[in-house]
Amino acid sequence: VQLQASGGGLVQAGGSLRLSCAASGRTFSMYDMGWFRQAPGKERDFVAGIKWNSGYADYKDSVRGRFTISRDNAKNTVWLQMNSLKPEDTAVYFCAAKSRGWPISSEVHEYEYWGQGTLVTVSS
Repeated sequence: VQLQASGGGLVQAGGSLRLSCAASGRTFSMYDMGWFRQAPGKERDFVAGIKWNSGYADYKDSVRGRFTISRDNAKNTVWLQMNSLKPEDTAVYFCAAKSRGWPISSEVHEYEYWGQGTLVTVSS
């Protein structure tokens, strides 16, 4: 499956952004989806994940209550709504896909397909 992330940009602290990830090539509903981020000099880190049928979602503790992951299998798209953004949310954000499983994985190596990344910069 091919993934194309978009929606990043520059926003002030407290603002919002909505990231999108469009999938193509294979049946989107076969995959659990995740969002990861990588800040300069740091490892890629799990942000949020959602089951193939939207039946369950999980979040990194530091974004829980501020970020919301959602998907529409008919549109082959997964989104990450980010509210109350903080400077520490600054990173390149990646969407990723893995074959259905349980639980939602937060491990980078378990995701089979990756988008190219979109940069989110939060100014203080």
